[in-house]
Amino acid sequence: MIRLSEENVYVLAPIEELQYFDSQSAQITSKVSPLEVWNTIVNHEQPLLKAAFWVRDQISSLFGVKKIGGFRRGVTEKVREGEYLDFFLVEYVDDTTLVLTERDRHLDVMTCVSTDSNQVVITSSVKIHNWFGHAYMVPVGIAHKWIVRGMLKRLQNAY
Repeated sequence: MIRLSEENVYVLAPIEELQYFDSQSAQITSKVSPLEVWNTIVNHEQPLLKAAFWVRDQISSLFGVKKIGGFRRGVTEKVREGEYLDFFLVEYVDDTTLVLTERDRHLDVMTCVSTDSNQVVITSSVKIHNWFGHAYMVPVGIAHKWIVRGMLKRLQNAY
């Protein structure tokens, strides 16, 4: 895990060593914690994302990747390093940063939710290990940018 400059943003490795990197931000009207951001995102009905997770699970399971089922709804009041938020392992958490990872033999994924005053940043980084990881990231890399953009717009509407 590497911290990007003086920001409260973390990635798996230096950006030039990543096979996927996306960082998007949004201004909101109130100060929120990264866990509040997470709760708002996962508790908003997202039928297309639910369908995408289902398709992902059906195809990926044929290649030995565990099914993740998507995000469960509900509010998490507190989380500590080493615990799970849905299928993500919490690797780091403080008042302004929530770092989540999912690692398997095909790829390592890190999502970092950062807050600073009224700004929210969602940063995703991926290290790919094999051909299936590369094939997996072709559609996921495209869809991910749209999904995060939609999540940030819904977050702006909520705050």
